[in-house]
Amino acid sequence: MVSQDQSKDSGSKKNGEPTSTTTISEDSKSGRGMSTMPRVVKRKLQKIKPVVEYNKRGKGCGPAHTEMQSYIGVLARSRVPLVDKKWAEIPKDIKEQIWEAVDMAFVVGQGGKTSVLSSAAKKWKDFKSTLTRHYILPYIKEREKLSQPREVYKFIEKAEWDAFVPSRLSKEFESVHSQHSQIREKLEYNHRLSQKGYAGLEDQLEETMPGVEIDRSTLWKKSRQDKHGNIPDPKVAEKAKLIDELQKQVAEGSLSLTGSNDVLTLALGPEHPGRVRGVGAGISPGQFFNLPRPQRIKFADQLKESVRIVLLEETKKMEARTKQLVEAEREHLLSQLSHLIPNFDPSMLKPKTSPCQSQGLEQSPKNPMSDKASCSGAEVKSLHLEDDTARNGEQQEETIIKMKRRKKKKKEKKDEGKKEDKNDEEKKEEKQDEEKHDEEGNEVVDYSNVEVPSSLQSLCRYVETTLKPQGKIMTFNIEKEVFCADRSTFVLHEDITQFAGMEEIGATVVAVYMRCLYDRLREANMCSMVGFIDPAQVSANAGSLTDRSQIVASRLQKTDGEQIFMMPYNPGRHWVLLIVRAKRETVYFLDSLPRNRVVDEEGKNIVNSALKIYNSHIGRPGRKAPIWKTLPGTPKQPSSVECGYYVMRFMRDIIMDPSLEFEKKFSETFYVFAKGKEQAPYPQAAIDEVRKEWAEFVCLHME
Repeated sequence: MVSQDQSKDSGSKKNGEPTSTTTISEDSKSGRGMSTMPRVVKRKLQKIKPVVEYNKRGKGCGPAHTEMQSYIGVLARSRVPLVDKKWAEIPKDIKEQIWEAVDMAFVVGQGGKTSVLSSAAKKWKDFKSTLTRHYILPYIKEREKLSQPREVYKFIEKAEWDAFVPSRLSKEFESVHSQHSQIREKLEYNHRLSQKGYAGLEDQLEETMPGVEIDRSTLWKKSRQDKHGNIPDPKVAEKAKLIDELQKQVAEGSLSLTGSNDVLTLALGPEHPGRVRGVGAGISPGQFFNLPRPQRIKFADQLKESVRIVLLEETKKMEARTKQLVEAEREHLLSQLSHLIPNFDPSMLKPKTSPCQSQGLEQSPKNPMSDKASCSGAEVKSLHLEDDTARNGEQQEETIIKMKRRKKKKKEKKDEGKKEDKNDEEKKEEKQDEEKHDEEGNEVVDYSNVEVPSSLQSLCRYVETTLKPQGKIMTFNIEKEVFCADRSTFVLHEDITQFAGMEEIGATVVAVYMRCLYDRLREANMCSMVGFIDPAQVSANAGSLTDRSQIVASRLQKTDGEQIFMMPYNPGRHWVLLIVRAKRETVYFLDSLPRNRVVDEEGKNIVNSALKIYNSHIGRPGRKAPIWKTLPGTPKQPSSVECGYYVMRFMRDIIMDPSLEFEKKFSETFYVFAKGKEQAPYPQAAIDEVRKEWAEFVCLHME
């Protein structure tokens, strides 16, 4: 509701100068006056347009937004006729004039026309309410004072005033006025906000309370305090005290919050449908709490779902019936055995469990980021290379087999020198024990002849001499700047040996290499051009689609202009690389499997939802659907386990080019047609370059 002081700013004075002037529109045939704000007109002549700022929820804030709202109020009062109609019935050309006047005075941004006209509609309605409450209803018994419009509103023509006053004194309006007055009396917790609104208050609190999370319960409480920080209303003060107690419980960890069930909801009760308290108008629960938008369900889909539910219920009934039959057969069998076998104990038939299983313990630590991925579930076209580098994996395996054969011969010679008084059975058992002891890794393997980078050889020796014998793991702290959050993880000795043997790798290995690449970005001054998204938090089984979308959206909100974000993604048993360019709403898909493929629907939904949240954050409408581009010119892996290594190499190739022309580099035209043949794999030397860099970085964390 516009205050009385605000509604008078067209004729009031400040420091001896009028805050508004009345001029005659040049193109107005009726000679209707036009009220303007002098400082806004002066800036128009100087072609100065302040930029309206928006907060993270897309709501306007800052001095320019406050001044724009005042200017919209002046335009709504002076340009829209004073008639007893709804805003929808006002001619479109009048609304267009208001928008053009605001657009000439301020840089509003994309989608600003709708918000400007919505604000004008509310201010026009509030102005009519102010006239009714202050200048018409109090003078019902003094009709002579209603014959002329007030001097402060000189722009109101007498014909309009003469038509408006009777409409406000009619019985129909009296009924409507009484109904709305009763609704207004039910509002218990009145705020004390000025023109800045909740968005301006939040902006102010972020400056005066740095480092403190400003949630909507804090905004609700602060908006009801006076300038001294007191809350005059006893009912509001009681709720504010309850909010303080709930916030304290949350800080201590004794109270957990989920979704819309936050502190303000616990203090005031559930939200009204379609509304969110404490954040201002125009924000829906779906936007604020990131709730999924309800989707229309076709009749065919409903029918399919009904059939699925019926079949599921029938299956459960059959399973229950089968279980009953099996139990009955078991009881009958036990009864027969108890008659045939004296002192028969049914517990003899129960399977034995290991001590670890009986106590619910795991035998080895599991790294939440170390789930392995290969393409064993997909059809992979095998490509054979003729150069020597392609045979590195086979040479490595042959070398290890030769080493084991040499050790076995030494043990056989050692066994021949033992005492002959042992029988053949004892010698056999002793030899089996020694071989088992050797297989468990108590002897150090010589990696000097294994065909792997020297840094990886050193790392493997460290595994054999320290990690495995002492049962240790290697811990990594990934700084906040890499994934926009502090990240702690660890590498097991299995991760290292599998990496050395070119076996399938998990999210830990990929994330550690991304940390290594971050150093290269920092050295090349490219941190503002390229960012990373944590693969462990967005790949399959990392959480719900909503949680993973929110993680990607939070990362995109840190974007700087044309910055791209590299997102290794594992939909299940295979690694691919997604490159998200939020500013252009474009996502690039790089896959090392042969033949043109497309990203899975789950990954697509994660990124699409994240881009919608990002667009809402920056206050732009965005496209209906982001652009997805598959880059088919990527090198293709020769077998089913190299996908993780190829994704690491893709990222390296991209950041090694300061121009970031990866789209051209991995396009089909450049890579396939220009060469006149299907895309070949990376040479093993290129993959070994990545493995060497990874191993050198990990070696820095050896004790």
